[in-house]
Amino acid sequence: MARIKSIETGHYRIPLSVTLSDSTHGEITAFELITLRVRDTDGAEGVGHSYTVGRNGGAIADILRREVPPLVDGREADDTEAIWQHVWWGLHYGGRGGPTVLALSALDIALWDLKAHRASLPLWRLLGGFDHRVPCYAGGIDLDLPVEALLAQSDENLRKGFRAIKMKVGRPDLASDVARVRAMREHLGDGFPLMADANMKWTVEEAVRAARALTPFDLVWLEEPIIPDDVAGHARIIAAGGVPIAAGENLRTLWEFKNYIAAGAVSYPEPDVTNCGGVTSFMKIARLAEAFNLPVTSHGAHDITVHLLAACPNRSYLEAHGFGLDRYIAHPLELEDGKALAPARPGHGIEFDWQGLARLAA
Repeated sequence: MARIKSIETGHYRIPLSVTLSDSTHGEITAFELITLRVRDTDGAEGVGHSYTVGRNGGAIADILRREVPPLVDGREADDTEAIWQHVWWGLHYGGRGGPTVLALSALDIALWDLKAHRASLPLWRLLGGFDHRVPCYAGGIDLDLPVEALLAQSDENLRKGFRAIKMKVGRPDLASDVARVRAMREHLGDGFPLMADANMKWTVEEAVRAARALTPFDLVWLEEPIIPDDVAGHARIIAAGGVPIAAGENLRTLWEFKNYIAAGAVSYPEPDVTNCGGVTSFMKIARLAEAFNLPVTSHGAHDITVHLLAACPNRSYLEAHGFGLDRYIAHPLELEDGKALAPARPGHGIEFDWQGLARLAA
């Protein structure tokens, strides 16, 4: 059995060609990419990564460089569950959330990539294999775009092959949000899958009012209407607002998702593989949702997550937005008839341009 021989951490700042914006983070000009390369004693390599929207990436990289190596050195590389538990409890007292879980996520992704390479299988088949064609939507980060630019962006996404779109809401006045959603619905037509994301902007009362105002536009879901800490508030919005709710990109553990699902506080659980604990946790969350007859969606990291949803019979939509990474990977996400295709290459199939990234080292 091959054992872990070395790990190598990278920290990069990826500039965006267009400034992005949402109701909570404001303007976003760059993302941070934190990578991890795990090598075993047979010479095989697995690659994982996490990211931030511009800050705190140094803390994640520091955990991977300082704290993780002594916890994993020499362990059997295929023991992903055992390593996950060992690292989780090893860093538990000073962690549980935040940079610690993002670091663990990158490690776990790398170990699953390594395991799939050793098995000569694409990750989605190693995880069980359901359907490599995954429904996919374009995730717009576009709160401050004028309506004309918002519609033009949608047309460009349609040209790229997307057949579902998400837009941002959470502007200072609800009337503006309603007008923008109305414009999108009229532009895209009845029945076109349209989602809206408030990025935690509102109070519970504001969210209920917004959900009711947006009900006529047949949204697939309203995403993150309030802060993630308020489980009861989410349940109230579902009960009183009349619109399905997606949430979970800011939840960090299986147990947080359990609390949401058990409370009836989420319609579409939405884990992010790079911040929920990695592939190991994501798949547990997806199975938990399946047990409650809920569809699972995703946040970010679409090049990895397409594999995970391709292994889930209860998957709904894959979120696609590349955060500028397409320029630094060999095989960007492939779309066909509105569906993302999980690649047949071994592992997750992401091949980074390490030389290009080196110029962006933080």
